[in-house]
Order: sequence, then structure tokens, then C-alpha cells
Amino acid sequence: MAMRRYRLGRIATLIALGYFAVVVVLGVISLITAEGGLLWKVVTRDFLLDWFSDPGESPPAIPGGLMVVLVLIGALQAWALWQVLRGRVSGELTERGRQVGLLRLALYAGVGYGLISIAAAPLVYALEIYWFWSVTGILSGCLQVATVWLFFVILRDTVSRGLRLFSLVVGAVAAVSSLGGEITDLLDLRTAGQILYLAGGYGHLWLAWSVSILIAQAKDPRWSAATVWTGVAAQVISVVQPSGTVGFFGSGFPSIQTFFTLLGAASVFGLVWDARTAHELAGPLPERGAVSDRMAARPWPLAAVAVALPLIPAAVNLAQGSFHWIGPRGVIEHYFRVEAGSGNALSWLVVDVFVGVGGPALLILAAVLRRTRRALWFTTSALVIAAAVGFVSALTATTAPEEFDDFYEGSQIYGDTLPLGISPAWYGVALLASALLLAFLYPTPLTRPARRRMLVIAQVATLVALVVVPAADLARSPVTTAEDCAPPEPWEGQPEGPQLTRDQRLVCSLRQSEVIRLAAGTPDSMILTHARWLCGVYTRNDPREVADLKATQGIARDALTYPLAEVCPSAGAVVSAAAAESDREMQEWEADTQRMCDTRPRHRPLIRPAKVVRMKEPQWTDYGAVETYEETEEAYEEDVLDEAQDDGLVASRPGNLMVLTHPDYDVCVTLETYARRPPVETKGWDHVVEVGYESPAGDMVLRDDLSGTEFPNLSLDGRAGHYRVRVHYDWFDWDGPQEAGQRLLIMAFPAKGGERVTYRKPAQPR
Repeated sequence: MAMRRYRLGRIATLIALGYFAVVVVLGVISLITAEGGLLWKVVTRDFLLDWFSDPGESPPAIPGGLMVVLVLIGALQAWALWQVLRGRVSGELTERGRQVGLLRLALYAGVGYGLISIAAAPLVYALEIYWFWSVTGILSGCLQVATVWLFFVILRDTVSRGLRLFSLVVGAVAAVSSLGGEITDLLDLRTAGQILYLAGGYGHLWLAWSVSILIAQAKDPRWSAATVWTGVAAQVISVVQPSGTVGFFGSGFPSIQTFFTLLGAASVFGLVWDARTAHELAGPLPERGAVSDRMAARPWPLAAVAVALPLIPAAVNLAQGSFHWIGPRGVIEHYFRVEAGSGNALSWLVVDVFVGVGGPALLILAAVLRRTRRALWFTTSALVIAAAVGFVSALTATTAPEEFDDFYEGSQIYGDTLPLGISPAWYGVALLASALLLAFLYPTPLTRPARRRMLVIAQVATLVALVVVPAADLARSPVTTAEDCAPPEPWEGQPEGPQLTRDQRLVCSLRQSEVIRLAAGTPDSMILTHARWLCGVYTRNDPREVADLKATQGIARDALTYPLAEVCPSAGAVVSAAAAESDREMQEWEADTQRMCDTRPRHRPLIRPAKVVRMKEPQWTDYGAVETYEETEEAYEEDVLDEAQDDGLVASRPGNLMVLTHPDYDVCVTLETYARRPPVETKGWDHVVEVGYESPAGDMVLRDDLSGTEFPNLSLDGRAGHYRVRVHYDWFDWDGPQEAGQRLLIMAFPAKGGERVTYRKPAQPR
């Protein structure tokens, strides 16, 4: 029967049931296959999901509880489809004038715009036709201008002139600013766009217009209470849902981002409100009965108790020298002081002081004296909301450290020495008790039409959205600090901390690269959300978006490549390609240096050595020096490095032998140890020097600890004592990437004598 009440009820029901059936089938498939990516995309319209998954990895399985939530949201979306598509009540169309018809047409066009935007999103992202949003945004702005004017016209017989003028002014400014902003974005006129967005109050004026229309609808008999309730829900969700937040899988389902993504998927009430408003404009007018709005007076002692209750915790607080309701504690206060900006922080301070000194008593007194249903409903709702804020603040309060300045971040709205006073929970108890007393003294008659309550409920709901609910975005998440990003090294003697997760590594990458400026206390969840938004900009590589990013945040797209590599597959692909190219070049370099050493002529000793080592691989030094480190009690008056640099090749002290090479080129090394002195050879060498060396332990190992290079032991079977060390050095050209090379021949043999003998000097210094 219900289907026959509406002009398109049957078709709407089939479409809604079909959509819900698809959601249920996808839910069952997700349970069976443990892969819920398609269900997530269909319900949340999160078409950027693939960008936030690791390359080659499928997104993690959706938890069972989250899958149930997705199916429930799918049911809500199916209900919204039915509400939008069913049309008006069947029967003859009630004629109410040309303006009503135009308003219905504008509202239906707005619904069509919303549905097209949702359906076209996958195609826009796939084809990268992002200008589509600008074009449809301009059309939507034109519809907004027309809607504002038409509402002003058709409400003239039911709403006061003051409310109509208010809605016309704020709505026109908001709509024109939005329309102008879309046009300036399309024409890349950034300065003009910023002025227009500022004039529009960044969306707050449109919210004010929407609330004024809801108030007007609550007073107009053409619209039902259900329609007004739907509009209230739409406005609350629009304020709670932060702009720019997208859902993502990453290494799991982070609670804050997932919550806001699901909230966005449930944001169907705006379309439903548009459709119901248009549907009901064509329906028959209901009859209205006159009912007195003023409640009867009640015995004053109980009313006096309701007024006095908020003054009790205020008096205790004032006696302790505190005039704040909450002070610097709790997640709600933290949001307004740290995250919401200085303007909102000062507004919070006003509310904090007002409640702290007992201001709600004035509201209660005014409501008791007026005794109108509107005043009583508003006051009761405000008391309940304030009580909830107090309880949340008390439950989420943390103990401040001894150094208050370290704890006190954000806007400086409190003094340096601030007594916190009693717990906000005591205020909550007092305010809730006053609200219950008002409800007991002045009950609302059951016969009162529900739409009369919508006026106050719309105001209270907006107050909740603007003052309280946004604090949900500040549910404190872990903070990866700079110290966490640089854990102590094993040699520092501190216990090794837990390994960083993938998301923590990304946070550290952004902190250490300083590409974006991050406060020390910025939660990881907020950094990850912004990083994934930056990934979208990076991946799309839309010139306008890239230019806006540079103009507004001073970030060049190329600077994001390495910081975002772990979370953004497109950036990761660039980094991987660069790493592969670097590896290829390194392999070519190593192969070339190996050929260089392999082609050098082998040294042919003139007498038989006790030991010969020709190192197979080219050696590399970090600073162009290798040396021995043997323990000795002798104190050095001169630095062996200075002497080696004066000589240009080699120097020694007891227990310390140093050989210099060029730090920028690999070196081919041959080591020979003799039992007796070998003949001197200089042919084919540029520099030949012989020095004496005293080995305290027979550990004549030349090494470079920075590069990890280590030569074999030069001593004769580990024998300690006096040696002579003859170093041969050759610098030669090479037809390869390295363009030049060097080789060493080091001879060691037991012999006394510490004098230096230079057999050949280089023609020119290296």
C-alpha cells in the first residue's frame, strides 16, 4: 500500500532494494573471501583506496564489526534513494504559484547534481577530468543563488520579515561567494578566490542560512516534522565531517580516519532534505490549531532550586581562586585551544568563564520567568549539552607535568599559574539536575504539534555541532616524537626501543624532511591524513592543484617524492625507479673498477716472499687513509696524520702505521711480507717510500673503520718487533666511468731502523 501513495513509489522501491541487495551480496562475498575492498568502495565512495595500499599488496581484510557497519550504512543509503526517487504524494498537484514550482525545480536539480557527482566520481578520477568539478560547482552555485531567492519569496506568508531578510542576506552572500570561488578557481585567480571564500565565511554563512530555513520550515505548515529533523541531521553531519578527510587502509583501519569516512558515507540527509522539501511543497496544506505557547506557573521553591544549583560548584571554584568551568584539561578544551585557532579558542574561553562563574543560572532564571516552550526547550537542551561536555572533560583530563609550560601548547588563553578548581563533573551533576527539574516543572503536552519544537531543536542541534561535536576530531591519538624517530644506537648503552611501524616511519620521514611544518604535539593520525591528501595531489599531478599547493603551503611536488614514498605508491614508484637506476650505476661502477684492477700487471717479486696477498676486489677508503691500531704505552708528540700528509704517502709511530690514498677513487692493493730485505723497485711506480715501524703485538692490519676496509696482516707469522715497510704507489688513467685509478704495493720485512727513505717522488702531487 505504501508504494501506491507516491507517484514513483514502485520504481523507487525496486531501485532501493536492488542497491541494498548489491551491498548485502558484497558483504557476503567479503565474509567468504576476506577481501572487502569493493564493498568499502561501493558504500563509502572512496575511489582513492588503491593509492593508499602498498604496491603489490591487497588491502587488509575488513573487520567483521566494520563490515556490519558498512551494510547498515548501505541500508541507510538505500532508504535515501527511496526518499529521493519516490516523488510527491500521488494525486492532483496542488497549485501554489509559479515561484513554488521554480523552487521545486531548483531543489530537484540540486538533488540531481548530488547524485551525478556521486556517480561520476569514479569516471572523473579514472579519466583525470578534474575540470568537471569546477563546471558542476559553477552550476551548483547558480542553483544556490536561485534557491535562496525563491525561499525568500515563498516564505512571505508564514515567516517574519526579519527572519526572511536574514536568510536572504546570509544566503545570497554565501551562494555568490561559493559561485565566485568556483569561477576564480577555474580561472586560476587565487587572490580573488581567497577574498570570496573569506566573504563567505568559509561555509559558515551557508550553515547560518540552512539553520534559518529549518527554523522557517518548523513554523510553516507545508513541511512535516520529519523533513525538518532530516535537515537538522544534515547540518549536524556537515559540520562534524571535516573537509578534505578521506578514508584509507594503510596498515589497517585507523579509527579517526575510518570514522570520518563512514560518516561521509552516511551523509545522505542533505539529499533527502532537498527531495522531501520539494515533495511536500506540492502536497495538501494540513490544518493548524491555535495552542497557547506560555506554560503555567509552578511553585517557586523548586524553580529556585533549579536556578541555584549551577551556582554551588561556581561558589566552590571561586573560593579556590578559580573562575573557570574546565580550564586546560580534557579533549574538548584541547581541541579549541590547540587545533581550532585563536578565534575559536577565545570563544571557548568566554563559554568556560560564563559557566565557571554560574552563568547558566541566568539562563534558567530567564526560562522560568518567560515559561515559553521555546525558552524552556532551549535552556534544558543547553544544560544537558553542557553537562555532557563537563563529564567528557572530566573523564579525559590528564595530569599536567610539573613544568606547566611544556604541557601548555596552543593558544595562550590561560594564565601561567592557573588553579584548576574542582572537577568539571561537579558542574555536570548540577547542570543535569537543573535540566531534570525544569523538565519536571514544565512538561511538554503530548498534544503539542511536533513542528513547534523544531524551532528550538534546530537551534540546539546547531549549537551542539558548532561547540561540542567537533571535539570528536581531537580524540587523542599517539604522537611519534622526534626522539622516537631517532632511537639510541646500541653503542650508546641504552635499551633498544620497539621497532617503528610503517605509519610511524612515514611520520618520521615527514618530520625529518621538514617538507611540511609540524608542531611537536601533532597526533600521528592528523599527519597521516594530511600525508594521504598530499598523496592524492602528487598522484593526480594536476597543474592547478600543484600550483595551489606551492602557493598556499610552499611545497613543491617533487619535494614530496621521498617523504611520501612509503605511503604513496606513485611516489614510491619514482623512488624505486631512482633506486634501481642508482643500483645499476653502482653495479656498472663496481664492474668497471674490477676490470681496472684485473687489467693491472701483477707484481713479480725479485726474491721469494714469505706471503703474498693480491686483494681480489678494489678497496675504498672514506677519507683516503688506512692505518694500524696497536696498543702502546708511548706518548706521541706529533700526529702521525700530519707527518703522512707532509710526506704524501706514509708515516709511522710505534703501533701506528698510516698509508694515504686518494679518497675519491678505488685502489688496487697487493701485500707482500718477506723474511729478509727485498731489492728496491721503482720502475712503474710514481711514489716509493720506506719507513720503519715497531709492531707491539704483531697485528699489522691496515684498516679504515669508517668504510669497513681492512687489509690482511702484514706481519711475519704474527711476529712482534721492528719492521721496515716499503710502500709503492701508482696513479694511472683509465678509460671508464672512474676515469682514473690507483694501486698500492706494500712490502714488509723484519729489520731495525726508523729512518725514512724516499726512493721516488711523484712528478706532481695528487
